[in-house]
Amino acid sequence: MDTAQLAALLLADARLPAAGHTQSAGLEPALLGGMAEGRIEEYIHHRLATVTRIEAATAVVALRRWRGGEHVERVAEEWAARTPSPAVRTASRLQGRALLRLASRLWPDREEVQHCRGAGFPRPVVLGAIASVLHLDAEQVATVVAYDDVQTVAAAALKLVPLDPVTATTWVVDAFPAISALVAATATLSDASDIPAPGAPQFEAWAQAHAVASRRLFSA
Repeated sequence: MDTAQLAALLLADARLPAAGHTQSAGLEPALLGGMAEGRIEEYIHHRLATVTRIEAATAVVALRRWRGGEHVERVAEEWAARTPSPAVRTASRLQGRALLRLASRLWPDREEVQHCRGAGFPRPVVLGAIASVLHLDAEQVATVVAYDDVQTVAAAALKLVPLDPVTATTWVVDAFPAISALVAATATLSDASDIPAPGAPQFEAWAQAHAVASRRLFSA
Protein backbone atom coordinates (compact mmCIF):
# COMPACT_ATOMS: atom_id res chain seq x y z
CA MET A 1 0.00 0.00 0.00
CA ASP A 2 1.49 3.37 -0.99
CA THR A 3 1.55 6.53 1.11
CA ALA A 4 -1.41 8.11 -0.71
CA GLN A 5 -3.61 5.12 0.07
CA LEU A 6 -2.64 5.26 3.73
CA ALA A 7 -3.33 9.02 3.74
CA ALA A 8 -6.80 8.44 2.31
CA LEU A 9 -7.50 5.95 5.09
CA LEU A 10 -6.32 8.48 7.65
CA LEU A 11 -8.63 11.19 6.30
CA ALA A 12 -11.57 8.76 6.33
CA ASP A 13 -10.93 7.75 9.95
CA ALA A 14 -13.56 9.13 12.32
CA ARG A 15 -10.89 9.38 15.01
CA LEU A 16 -9.06 12.10 13.08
CA PRO A 17 -9.02 15.17 15.36
CA ALA A 18 -11.03 17.36 12.99
CA ALA A 19 -14.29 17.78 14.96
CA GLY A 20 -16.08 15.01 13.08
CA HIS A 21 -17.76 13.92 16.33
CA THR A 22 -19.72 17.19 16.34
CA GLN A 23 -21.39 16.45 13.00
CA SER A 24 -24.32 14.27 11.99
CA ALA A 25 -24.21 15.15 8.27
CA GLY A 26 -27.59 16.80 8.72
CA LEU A 27 -29.26 13.71 10.19
CA GLU A 28 -30.17 15.26 13.53
CA PRO A 29 -31.78 18.30 11.85
CA ALA A 30 -33.71 15.94 9.56
CA LEU A 31 -35.04 13.82 12.41
CA LEU A 32 -35.95 16.87 14.48
CA GLY A 33 -37.64 18.27 11.39
CA GLY A 34 -39.96 15.28 11.16
CA MET A 35 -38.19 12.78 8.90
CA ALA A 36 -39.16 9.22 9.85
CA GLU A 37 -36.42 7.05 11.34
CA GLY A 38 -37.21 4.39 8.76
CA ARG A 39 -36.02 6.71 5.98
CA ILE A 40 -32.43 7.11 7.13
CA GLU A 41 -31.00 4.84 4.43
CA GLU A 42 -32.99 6.76 1.81
CA TYR A 43 -31.62 9.96 3.35
CA ILE A 44 -28.06 8.72 2.83
CA HIS A 45 -28.67 8.23 -0.87
CA HIS A 46 -30.37 11.60 -1.27
CA ARG A 47 -27.32 13.26 0.30
CA LEU A 48 -24.98 11.41 -2.04
CA ALA A 49 -26.98 12.74 -5.00
CA THR A 50 -27.02 16.33 -3.77
CA VAL A 51 -25.01 17.79 -0.89
CA THR A 52 -22.21 15.22 -0.97
CA ARG A 53 -21.92 15.44 -4.75
CA ILE A 54 -21.25 19.17 -4.45
CA GLU A 55 -18.72 18.61 -1.67
CA ALA A 56 -16.84 15.91 -3.58
CA ALA A 57 -16.76 17.94 -6.79
CA THR A 58 -15.52 20.99 -4.88
CA ALA A 59 -12.72 18.99 -3.25
CA VAL A 60 -11.67 17.54 -6.62
CA VAL A 61 -11.58 20.92 -8.37
CA ALA A 62 -9.78 22.48 -5.40
CA LEU A 63 -7.20 19.68 -5.49
CA ARG A 64 -6.48 20.31 -9.16
CA ARG A 65 -6.12 24.04 -8.60
CA TRP A 66 -3.90 23.59 -5.56
CA ARG A 67 -1.73 21.18 -7.51
CA GLY A 68 -1.50 23.60 -10.43
CA GLY A 69 -0.48 26.48 -8.18
CA GLU A 70 -3.70 28.35 -8.97
CA HIS A 71 -5.96 30.40 -6.71
CA VAL A 72 -8.88 28.54 -5.12
CA GLU A 73 -10.98 31.53 -4.06
CA ARG A 74 -13.32 31.06 -6.99
CA VAL A 75 -13.78 27.39 -6.07
CA ALA A 76 -14.91 28.49 -2.60
CA GLU A 77 -17.26 31.04 -4.17
CA GLU A 78 -18.82 28.43 -6.49
CA TRP A 79 -19.28 26.09 -3.53
CA ALA A 80 -21.01 28.87 -1.56
CA ALA A 81 -23.30 29.65 -4.49
CA ARG A 82 -24.44 26.01 -4.43
CA THR A 83 -24.89 26.01 -0.64
CA PRO A 84 -27.69 28.51 0.08
CA SER A 85 -28.06 27.81 3.81
CA PRO A 86 -25.89 30.06 6.02
CA ALA A 87 -26.01 27.33 8.67
CA VAL A 88 -24.54 24.74 6.30
CA ARG A 89 -21.88 27.16 5.09
CA THR A 90 -20.93 28.00 8.67
CA ALA A 91 -20.69 24.32 9.65
CA SER A 92 -18.46 23.56 6.67
CA ARG A 93 -16.16 26.49 7.40
CA LEU A 94 -15.85 25.38 11.01
CA GLN A 95 -14.91 21.90 9.82
CA GLY A 96 -12.45 23.47 7.41
CA ARG A 97 -10.88 25.38 10.29
CA ALA A 98 -10.54 22.15 12.30
CA LEU A 99 -8.86 20.41 9.36
CA LEU A 100 -6.56 23.40 8.88
CA ARG A 101 -5.54 23.26 12.54
CA LEU A 102 -4.44 19.67 11.98
CA ALA A 103 -2.68 20.49 8.72
CA SER A 104 -0.90 23.46 10.28
CA ARG A 105 0.59 21.20 12.91
CA LEU A 106 1.64 18.48 10.45
CA TRP A 107 2.70 20.49 7.38
CA PRO A 108 3.21 24.09 8.53
CA ASP A 109 5.55 25.03 5.68
CA ARG A 110 3.46 23.81 2.77
CA GLU A 111 2.21 26.58 0.51
CA GLU A 112 -1.30 25.08 0.36
CA VAL A 113 -1.59 25.15 4.14
CA GLN A 114 -0.20 28.65 4.45
CA HIS A 115 -2.62 29.95 1.82
CA CYS A 116 -5.59 28.53 3.74
CA ARG A 117 -4.74 30.39 6.93
CA GLY A 118 -7.20 33.18 7.61
CA ALA A 119 -9.10 32.53 4.38
CA GLY A 120 -12.14 30.89 5.99
CA PHE A 121 -12.32 28.20 3.32
CA PRO A 122 -15.00 25.49 3.63
CA ARG A 123 -14.10 21.90 4.40
CA PRO A 124 -13.88 20.60 0.79
CA VAL A 125 -11.44 23.34 -0.24
CA VAL A 126 -9.20 22.66 2.77
CA LEU A 127 -9.51 18.94 2.12
CA GLY A 128 -8.34 19.59 -1.44
CA ALA A 129 -5.28 21.36 -0.02
CA ILE A 130 -4.49 18.43 2.27
CA ALA A 131 -5.00 16.00 -0.62
CA SER A 132 -2.45 17.99 -2.61
CA VAL A 133 0.05 17.80 0.24
CA LEU A 134 -0.49 14.04 0.57
CA HIS A 135 -0.41 13.35 -3.19
CA LEU A 136 -3.92 11.93 -3.31
CA ASP A 137 -5.53 11.71 -6.73
CA ALA A 138 -9.00 12.96 -7.63
CA GLU A 139 -10.64 9.56 -7.20
CA GLN A 140 -9.19 9.17 -3.73
CA VAL A 141 -10.30 12.58 -2.48
CA ALA A 142 -13.81 12.13 -3.91
CA THR A 143 -14.02 8.72 -2.25
CA VAL A 144 -12.95 10.19 1.09
CA VAL A 145 -15.68 12.84 0.89
CA ALA A 146 -18.42 10.38 -0.07
CA TYR A 147 -17.44 7.64 2.36
CA ASP A 148 -17.03 10.10 5.22
CA ASP A 149 -20.51 11.50 4.63
CA VAL A 150 -22.17 8.08 4.61
CA GLN A 151 -20.25 6.92 7.66
CA THR A 152 -21.06 10.16 9.51
CA VAL A 153 -24.79 9.60 9.01
CA ALA A 154 -24.51 5.97 10.11
CA ALA A 155 -22.50 6.83 13.22
CA ALA A 156 -24.86 9.65 14.18
CA ALA A 157 -27.88 7.38 13.74
CA LEU A 158 -26.51 5.08 16.46
CA LYS A 159 -26.67 7.98 18.90
CA LEU A 160 -30.00 9.40 17.78
CA VAL A 161 -32.32 6.41 17.31
CA PRO A 162 -32.75 2.88 18.71
CA LEU A 163 -30.75 0.91 16.20
CA ASP A 164 -28.78 -2.32 15.76
CA PRO A 165 -25.21 -1.31 14.81
CA VAL A 166 -25.25 -4.05 12.16
CA THR A 167 -28.08 -2.21 10.43
CA ALA A 168 -26.03 0.99 10.26
CA THR A 169 -23.05 -0.91 8.85
CA THR A 170 -25.34 -2.50 6.26
CA TRP A 171 -26.37 0.99 5.11
CA VAL A 172 -22.72 1.87 4.54
CA VAL A 173 -21.96 -1.31 2.59
CA ASP A 174 -25.12 -0.97 0.50
CA ALA A 175 -24.08 2.61 -0.37
CA PHE A 176 -20.83 1.46 -2.02
CA PRO A 177 -22.30 1.42 -5.59
CA ALA A 178 -23.67 4.93 -5.11
CA ILE A 179 -20.31 6.09 -3.74
CA SER A 180 -18.55 4.61 -6.78
CA ALA A 181 -20.99 6.37 -9.11
CA LEU A 182 -20.41 9.69 -7.33
CA VAL A 183 -16.64 9.28 -7.63
CA ALA A 184 -16.90 8.49 -11.34
CA ALA A 185 -19.10 11.56 -11.90
CA THR A 186 -16.87 14.03 -10.06
CA ALA A 187 -13.27 12.83 -10.39
CA THR A 188 -12.81 14.23 -13.90
CA LEU A 189 -13.89 17.78 -13.06
CA SER A 190 -11.31 20.55 -13.28
CA ASP A 191 -13.12 23.89 -13.55
CA ALA A 192 -15.07 25.56 -10.75
CA SER A 193 -18.00 26.21 -13.07
CA ASP A 194 -18.31 22.44 -13.61
CA ILE A 195 -19.21 21.80 -9.97
CA PRO A 196 -22.76 20.39 -10.10
CA ALA A 197 -25.63 22.27 -8.51
CA PRO A 198 -28.33 19.78 -7.45
CA GLY A 199 -30.84 21.40 -5.15
CA ALA A 200 -31.58 20.15 -1.64
CA PRO A 201 -33.97 22.78 -0.23
CA GLN A 202 -35.40 20.53 2.47
CA PHE A 203 -31.93 19.73 3.80
CA GLU A 204 -31.14 23.43 3.82
CA ALA A 205 -34.36 24.27 5.70
CA TRP A 206 -33.73 21.59 8.30
CA ALA A 207 -30.19 22.90 8.81
CA GLN A 208 -31.43 26.46 9.33
CA ALA A 209 -33.98 25.35 11.92
CA HIS A 210 -31.36 23.26 13.70
CA ALA A 211 -28.96 26.20 13.98
CA VAL A 212 -31.30 27.90 16.44
CA ALA A 213 -32.54 24.77 18.23
CA SER A 214 -32.05 24.92 21.99
CA ARG A 215 -31.68 21.16 22.47
CA ARG A 216 -29.40 19.26 20.16
CA LEU A 217 -26.67 16.67 20.30
CA PHE A 218 -24.75 17.63 17.15
CA SER A 219 -23.63 20.96 15.73
CA ALA A 220 -25.06 20.12 12.31
